[in-house]
Amino acid sequence: MSSTPASPLHLAVALDGTGWHPASWREPAARPQDLFTARYWADLVAEAEHGLLDFVTIEDGLGPQSSHALEPDERTDQVRGRLDAVLIASRVAPLTRHIGLVPTVVATHTEPFHISKAIATLDYVSTGRAGLRVQVTARANEAAHFGPRTVERIDALDGPAGRRVTAELFEEATDYVEVVRRLWDSWEDDAEIRDVATGRFVDRDKLHYIDFEGRFFHVKGPSITPRPPQGQPPVSALAHRSTGYRLVARRADIGYVTPHDARQARAIVAEIRAEQETAGRADETLHVFGDLVVFLDDTPGEANARRERLDTLAGAPYTGDAPVFTGTAARLADLLEELAGEGLTGFRLRPAVAGHDLPRVSRDLVPELQRRHRFRKAYEAATLRGHLGLGRPAGRYSSGRPAAPEPEPVSAPAPTPAPTAGA
Repeated sequence: MSSTPASPLHLAVALDGTGWHPASWREPAARPQDLFTARYWADLVAEAEHGLLDFVTIEDGLGPQSSHALEPDERTDQVRGRLDAVLIASRVAPLTRHIGLVPTVVATHTEPFHISKAIATLDYVSTGRAGLRVQVTARANEAAHFGPRTVERIDALDGPAGRRVTAELFEEATDYVEVVRRLWDSWEDDAEIRDVATGRFVDRDKLHYIDFEGRFFHVKGPSITPRPPQGQPPVSALAHRSTGYRLVARRADIGYVTPHDARQARAIVAEIRAEQETAGRADETLHVFGDLVVFLDDTPGEANARRERLDTLAGAPYTGDAPVFTGTAARLADLLEELAGEGLTGFRLRPAVAGHDLPRVSRDLVPELQRRHRFRKAYEAATLRGHLGLGRPAGRYSSGRPAAPEPEPVSAPAPTPAPTAGA
């Protein structure tokens, strides 16, 4: 009796400075002197594209990086400072042809109107390869950059105050994404006429007010940027517990989660799918990607030795919100297949040292997955939505289709259960 072939996996990489290990910048392959140049980022994305990956995400933030979750530190032995993720993606876009570009945007202190046009512009610059990763911040020092708004100072994300504050931030982010999506749809696809003979550039009847009125935002619209080439660039978010899972289920196309074993992966996927059904999206494709930090070498011993060397330089063993894999590409492929069996549809890998582990992903892991018939051998689509198997959606305000019911703005934070996974 023949079995059904396993589905191909989706793969992405998360780019953060010289890598996810705090001592990564001290490795020979790290290129710290080039970190704030366009060429550095172009080379990383080109390497990911060489591996036929679906997309890269680019980290960002509203304050210097810190070894503490909720406050700045005074360390000078780790990378501090970033370039703007959206601008990196826009610079790299003309230098690439296929790979998706997904910058991180912190929703907590930015306006959805500005981000809607920034990502729409990136979609034009990349000819349909833009995405958006939405993030929240509970750091009081970052709130201090933005005038009168404050964020309650908390001591721990997992305490009662931390859960209350983060629940509020995720509810705000849920409305944020809804505003962005409505603005992308506020121009119909054929709103631009560009008829020189008649002097009509745009059909004003095909630009729509979104009239969003919610607890967190009041946005009239329309956007100033025509509807993006993809219609709706894919939206993604990292989620560690139920508050994040609800955001993913209500508004996202991709959720990144951090299970530490197969059992936990199964439970997280089940919770997100249940929330997806509750949100009325059961018939929509929603990808759930597992996040892993990776140290990849020819042998497990080499990978472990490299990790230990970096830990010594950092002064402490590396820990983070996501599980850490240390070993060979073949063993990582085994793990990815095992986790995919629990319902994950793809993986976002975080290279411990970008200059070392990213090429190991593209040149070792990808061929291993191809040998197992679990990954593409060529790009088969022209857009990021195409890579992910997502169709191009019709605009919600288009005159040629019935108006879809509008998701309700969030009016109050939902009760927050105890954390189920992640940090």
